Amino acid sequence: MATDYYALLGVSRNASDDEIKRAYRKLARQLHPDANGGDSAAESRFKEVTLAYETLRDPERRRRYDMFGPEGLRGSSGDGMDPGNLFGGGIGDIFDVFFGGGSGGTSWTSRPAQPHGEDAEVSISISFIEAVFGVAKRVSLRLAVACSACAGSGASAGTAAARCPDCSGSGQVRQLRRTLLGQMVTASPCPRCQGRGQVIPSPCKECSGDGRVMADQSYDVDIPAGVDDGNTLRIGGRGAAGLRGTPPGDLYVHLKVQPDPRFARHGYDVEHVLHVPMTQAALGARVHVETLEGSEEIEIPPGTQSGETMVLRGRGIPQLRGHRRGNFVVRVAVDTPTQLTKAQEELLRHLARERSEEVPEPHEGLLAKLRSARS
Repeated sequence: MATDYYALLGVSRNASDDEIKRAYRKLARQLHPDANGGDSAAESRFKEVTLAYETLRDPERRRRYDMFGPEGLRGSSGDGMDPGNLFGGGIGDIFDVFFGGGSGGTSWTSRPAQPHGEDAEVSISISFIEAVFGVAKRVSLRLAVACSACAGSGASAGTAAARCPDCSGSGQVRQLRRTLLGQMVTASPCPRCQGRGQVIPSPCKECSGDGRVMADQSYDVDIPAGVDDGNTLRIGGRGAAGLRGTPPGDLYVHLKVQPDPRFARHGYDVEHVLHVPMTQAALGARVHVETLEGSEEIEIPPGTQSGETMVLRGRGIPQLRGHRRGNFVVRVAVDTPTQLTKAQEELLRHLARERSEEVPEPHEGLLAKLRSARS
C-alpha cells in the first residue's frame, strides 16, 4: 500500500482541512465499491484513500504523520486500525458523500471535532463619522485565558498529561453491536477524558487541571470604514482559551452606531438637508454646507425650489468590500420667513404686486377702524 497520503488524495502537504475533505469526497465517489460493480482494484484503492483521509483529517495524527511517516501513527488513535475496515472511522463522511450527510439513523460516528474555547461577545458604540471612515477602539471583557502556572497544559509543574487508558488516546470508545444489517461499530466520546484522549494525573492547583483561568482582557479592534449600525465583526482567536491548550474561540464585536442629526444614511449614500432662506433660493447664493469631511462652500442656483437636490459624487460612505464610495446628497429646504417687520411685509407686498400675485390686505387694528368710522 502506498504510504504518501498526500499523493493518494492528490493534495499538497500544506493543504487545508477543506481541501483534504473535498479531495477525499471526489475520490470516494469515483472509487466506492457500489459505483464500480465490485471491482477489487477500485475497492482496494477506496480503502487506501479512506485511510489517508482518516489520518490527515485528525490534527494530532496528521502532525505525527508529517514528522515520522506511517510509523509515527503507532500508538495514536489509529493504532491497530485495519485499513480494510471502513467501520473503523470516517463512516459519517462516506454517508455525507453518497446520501447528503444523513446516515439513515445508523449509529456510526466519526472522531469528535477538535475542541476549542468558547466564543466571546462584546458591544461597543461608535459615532456616525467613525463608522464612515473607520476607527480603532479598545474593548475590555472578562474571559478565560491560558493559565500561566502550567502554560495552559493543566498539569502541575514537573508533570504532563498522559494518554487516557480507557480509549488509548483516541478520545473515543467503540462498541460492537449486532443488528439486522449485521455487525456495526458505534463510537462515542470517551467519558473519562471527555473525548480529549488525555488525562491529567496531577492537575495544576491554579486552574484545577483546566489549563485556563478567568482574567480581564483588553484588545484593540480595528473597525473598517463603512460599517453600519448592527454590524458584527468576528476576530478569530480572541475568545476564551480552550481547555488544556486547545485553540481559543472567536470574539464577536457588535457595533452600535450613534445617529448624527446632520446626516441620514441610505445604503452607502448620505443625505443632508440644507436650509436656505427664500431670498437666497430665489436670487442664488454661495453657502456653506456640512459634509462628511467638514464644512464646504457650494452654489445655490437662482430659482432653486424646496426639495431639489445637489449630488456630490463619490463623497458618501466607503463600501466595505470595495474601493468606491457612495454619494453625498444635499437636499434643499427653502425656509419661509416668519415674524416680519412692517418694512419687510411691505417689501413682500410690493413684490407680490410686481408679480401680479394676489395677497390679502393687511388687517387694520381696532383704533384704526374707529378713526375711519368717525371721519
